[in-house]
Amino acid sequence: MSLAEMESEAKMENTEDLESRLLLQPWASVCFAESTLMAKAWFGDAGYALLLSDLSSMWYERAGTDVIHQRSKELNKRLTAHTSSFLNRLRNLICPLLEGQKNSSTSFSCQLSPSSLILHVKSELSGLPFHWDFHCAAAPIEMMSRHLVQPLMAMSLALQCQVQELATLLLQKDAEIEDYRESGAALSRERLKTEPFKKESFLKTFEEETLPQACCLGDGHLFASHLKQLYMAVTQQQARAASKRHREASGDSGSPEQTDSLDLPRGAVDLPAEQERAESPPSTAPCVQDTVATSSQVQKAQLLITKTKRKKAKGLFS
Repeated sequence: MSLAEMESEAKMENTEDLESRLLLQPWASVCFAESTLMAKAWFGDAGYALLLSDLSSMWYERAGTDVIHQRSKELNKRLTAHTSSFLNRLRNLICPLLEGQKNSSTSFSCQLSPSSLILHVKSELSGLPFHWDFHCAAAPIEMMSRHLVQPLMAMSLALQCQVQELATLLLQKDAEIEDYRESGAALSRERLKTEPFKKESFLKTFEEETLPQACCLGDGHLFASHLKQLYMAVTQQQARAASKRHREASGDSGSPEQTDSLDLPRGAVDLPAEQERAESPPSTAPCVQDTVATSSQVQKAQLLITKTKRKKAKGLFS
């Protein structure tokens, strides 16, 4: 293999690594003047990747050391520093922004169109003015699907399964409470009394009161903290599934834990083992089966409530 081919292969590996690490980052809501965007970024030792979206369009830039070196010379002619210094400065400016932290000494502004987005940054480095422009082009449809559509579909299905399990648990708790009451137990504090859980009533209230608030996406705050963790868990499973498919296609018998070696964002979590077996959004059969099984459990719990027999009065723990 020639030197040029080796360098090309190394760059391809770095690109794939950068893409995989970007996928594992959570989305954050950021405001640039009058524009509110969803953003995620990854800064490595030899480059960065930035992805932004307004839910109608998506823009993306991946820059290596060559691009960073050339752009820093054009925008900061008074500054002479190693490329790693500029890269580290950009990391220190963007990462706090994605975490909701504001820096009064740094300003951001953006110019966007369906085909491009330029994010202007004004700050300081070593006491001198520091400028940077992120030149983001329109992202391909595949990237929008990979970073938004597929994870959100998997999250929706996972949350649906979670709601079914919680509904089953509530019905089982109601059956348990009813059994205690018929055994002669009584609440010591009347304010703790609750009404039996009714799934139809709960869903109606949710659709009429909670859902309208959840659908107000104008402010861009799409992900609460626990949803960010769920997003990272889902994308981690996608990365594992993609790595497994790649190994199977190439006949590589490498360690299946290779994907786990990626540096995950702080707070990243794994999905339960049942969801890990699904590995990717298209393979939704296990989760759908869980939903069907859970519905059966709901019916059994309802029958348990209606068929509970009257018992003689007993002590609560007798």
